[in-house]
Amino acid sequence: MSIFGRSTYSSGGYAAFRPSYPSVLYDRVLRFHGTEAPSFPSPPSSSPAAGTLLDLGCGHGLVARALAPYFSRVIALDPSAGMVEQARKLSGDNSKITVKQGGAEDLSFLADNAVDCVVAGQAAHWFDYSKVWPALARVVKRGGTLAFWGYKDHIIIGRPETTPIFDKFIYGETEPLPGVESMMHFWEQPGRNILRDSLQEVVPPETEWEHVVRIAWDPNRVTGDISDAPEEATWLRRRLKLGELEGYCRTFSAFSGWRSAHPDMKSRADGGEGDIVDLMFDEVVAAVPEWKAAGDRWAEIEVEAIWGTVLLMAKRR
Repeated sequence: MSIFGRSTYSSGGYAAFRPSYPSVLYDRVLRFHGTEAPSFPSPPSSSPAAGTLLDLGCGHGLVARALAPYFSRVIALDPSAGMVEQARKLSGDNSKITVKQGGAEDLSFLADNAVDCVVAGQAAHWFDYSKVWPALARVVKRGGTLAFWGYKDHIIIGRPETTPIFDKFIYGETEPLPGVESMMHFWEQPGRNILRDSLQEVVPPETEWEHVVRIAWDPNRVTGDISDAPEEATWLRRRLKLGELEGYCRTFSAFSGWRSAHPDMKSRADGGEGDIVDLMFDEVVAAVPEWKAAGDRWAEIEVEAIWGTVLLMAKRR
């Protein structure tokens, strides 16, 4: 079972600290699908909402809720009971959205040609495509749309000195501090590497899909320079507090695995001397004199972060 599906994983923390998606991303997906959305998030007045949207690996239902105004029916699917509970809770009484527990590999509950658009936000790297492609070929109608996207490996804009610190704690092959294991070996594979490689392994079969578009970008992790970043790829850029960025890092599946393997290293919030995220942010804060000078108020400091992104879209033949 994926770490996200375990009872020890905090689905509430995921919902609270994972970044939301901007209107420009949804607008691009809807335009590719063929729906006019000049004023997202307001649904177009020129045509009524129509068709069925299938949201695979829906998590807490963020995408399903955002796109529901554009479709007459939304089916949100996730293998994690905790995520399904969060999605149902946050979706409230929206009668358009049906949240089900299940994986992308088994769509047997859907009729042939039942789906107009299938999406997956930050989930496509987990799928078993030997099963997913045949399933989608059956349920997505001809002319229907596929849109999978994801993000990875943030940097703090204007603070390149912090990037090596994040990298050694999150991906370091050696101990970032004496006696402290990094999160590297707790990433679930091959999923994480597939995402970090911009879903290059996710290739829609040519016999079933056409007009394939792939837009991917990664920030320069040495210089932090983003001046050459294409506008269409920099859709996940956010101002947030350092404390919120710390909370985001605690939503990593690798952190959840690390914490299970090191129960003796409790977070300071839980009365311990510090877990790996505490120790990582100790170094991040110490790397910037102004942040260090803030003392205990460092968590309130606002920064701007940007993530590497990938968007894969295709049309059903």
